[in-house]
Parts: sequence; structure tokens; C-alpha cells
Amino acid sequence: MSLVAKLRSALEARTEEMLALTEELVTIESGSYDSVGVARVGEVLGERWKRLGFDARSRPLANRGPQRSFHLAGTGHGKVVILGHADTVWPAGSQPGWGFRRDDAFAYGPGVGDMKGGLAMAVFAIEALVEARRELPRELVMLLVPDEEIGSVGSRSWIEDSVRDADAVLVLEPTRPGGGVVVGRRAVGAIKARYTGRSAHAAINPAEGASALLAACRAVIALDSLTDLSRHKVVNAGILRSGAARQVVPHDAELEIDLRAAHPEDLPSLESGVRKILEDTGDARVSVAIEGGWSRPLWPEAQGRALFALMEGFAKEIGAPVSPVVSSGGSDGSFAGALGRPTLDGLGPICFDTCSRREKIPVASLAERGALFAALVHRLGQADGLPRETVMLPNAQ
Repeated sequence: MSLVAKLRSALEARTEEMLALTEELVTIESGSYDSVGVARVGEVLGERWKRLGFDARSRPLANRGPQRSFHLAGTGHGKVVILGHADTVWPAGSQPGWGFRRDDAFAYGPGVGDMKGGLAMAVFAIEALVEARRELPRELVMLLVPDEEIGSVGSRSWIEDSVRDADAVLVLEPTRPGGGVVVGRRAVGAIKARYTGRSAHAAINPAEGASALLAACRAVIALDSLTDLSRHKVVNAGILRSGAARQVVPHDAELEIDLRAAHPEDLPSLESGVRKILEDTGDARVSVAIEGGWSRPLWPEAQGRALFALMEGFAKEIGAPVSPVVSSGGSDGSFAGALGRPTLDGLGPICFDTCSRREKIPVASLAERGALFAALVHRLGQADGLPRETVMLPNAQ
């Protein structure tokens, strides 16, 4: 029996334990802005990693849960970093009437796939290697990020410093339905514009008013022209807030815009095009303040191909579905890939309807994907298992 098959068998025997830890984590509400809940997730996982011999470290992050990392010195080769996050998109109060539940086929709940099932899976996967006395990388690091779902604004430099010398980075975002794992990601941007005009009564003295809402609406229409799906360039005006009353000319408006791009040469021109449109308010009495920019760098897919080839081989041994995906969504893996580090993402259990109230993971995928993940970690601890070629993105920062 191959190693990956043995690992799957060992993890299948512990499926109920993996589900129990998943339930414990899901039950903790840990939206990105809930620092207490995020910290609690880290505490629960920290106890598990420490039992395996990992050294726990923690750094405070203002108004967020702490940044946690767990470190183990193995007897093998290289440095492997596992990337995960403790926060979810679901704010406090999401649990009543929803919460964790399971049946024979699936487990359900807020963040069950993104990524609390993956966090639980990783603990048991590494434990299976320890119990089998399999060689681990010379340096194995687990990073637990507290603010991934809001762009890792406070954690980016910490992540980049941690992965800069890594031989491989493995990310616990969920596997796509059908077995898709992420070998590259497109750049992601977020820009916010705040318009300030002049209020007035719309019936009594409308000429005295300068509508901030009208300026924002002009921008929304113009921004749509920047989208070019043939080049995977997308500009989406996702949120517009304005108005005090229906009979009042709005004196302020706030517009939030999402950007996506697949080619490095498009990044500066797309951002400058958005800013130019936002700055043209159409009324000299309306001013605008603009903030933001590219928040997730472009991760070229060449960075994930060598690791994918290793995983594909393990998947064939146990008949597990696996295919490469280049995603328009961002993750903390984007930072590692953009720095030229071999990175593979989407290694958690398979997840359906991620970030919706229908989110669910197949129970069987905990053992299956856990075995693939563990086999990959073990192989990367071998001298001949480490990727040797990297491709540095010219404008990576």
C-alpha cells in the first residue's frame, strides 16, 4: 500500500474526531472584526499544534485577533509553510438558526469549508505523519492569519517575511468541487471613494444643492467601460451608500469598487483609469477623496505547477479527483506566489457554495484531501521533493 493510501486509511479512522474539531471551531463565531472569537480559534488550534511538539508564537494585531504561528524542527530538508486563517466572513450573530450540523454525507455551517474544516484537517494530517514516524521538513511552520477575509491588511508584511525563504507554501483554502486546486491567482484591488457635495431641499431650493450621489452614479456608469473580460480585467462598483431623506439633495456618498486583473502590464493602467473616472465629479462643488489600490498581488501560475505535479501523482494513487485552477479570487497564497515562492492553494476539504449559507463539505473529503496534503508535506521534506525553479514576478513587492 502506498504512503498516501495508508494516510487516507489512518485519517478515515479518525473522521469523527476531525468532525468534532471542525464543529468546535465552527461553533466559535470568528468574523474578521470579532477579535475575541478569532483569538479563541487560535487558542483551540494552538493546543492541538503544541501537543504535536510545535512551538507556539503570537503577535498582537490592533483591533484584530493575534497573529499566531506554530513551528516544528523536523529531520528532513527544506522549509515548508502552511498558510491558514482563523477569521470567517460571518459576523457575530450568524449562528442562531444556522450553526454546525452534519449528516452522513456532508457537514454544514458558517466557515465549515472556508476554512475551519481545513484547519482541523491539517492538524490530523500532520499528526498522521508524526504517528507513522514519517520524516518532516527541516522547518515546518503553520501560520494562522486573523484578518484574511478583509484582505490581510494588517498581516501582509508578517506573511511575506515568514514565506520569503520558504521552499514551498501550502494554503488551506478549500478544494473546489470536482477537485480543483489553485496554482495561480489574479491580482485583486479595492478602492473606496468618498464624495462630498452640498445638501438642500429638493423642492424648495434644489439649485443650492450639489449631489454627491449624482457624482457617484456618473462614476459607476463610466467605470463599467473599463471591464474587459477577454483579458480578465474586471471593475465592479459593488457598494454605493448615500442619502439622508428622499426630499434632500445628498451631500455625501461612498462608493466601493473591486478590481481584478490577470496580466501585470494591466495593473497600473487599470488603477489609474479608475482613479481618473472617480476624480471627475462633474460638478466643481463636489469633491472626492480616494483611497486603496491593489490589495492582492498577481500570483503567476508557474509558481504552483511543480507542486501540482507532485500532488497529481499522489491523487492518481488513490483515485482522487484533482485539476489545476487559476483563480480570480485572492488569498494569502497570493503574497507567497508573487514573491516567487512555489505555492499551492486550495488544499483543504472540498467545499460547495463557499461563503454562502449553503456552505458544506463532503465528510469523506476530510480524509481524502488530508491524505494528499500530508503526502505532499512528507515529500517536500525529502531532498528530491523540493521545487527547484521559481518565477519571480517583475513588479512583486
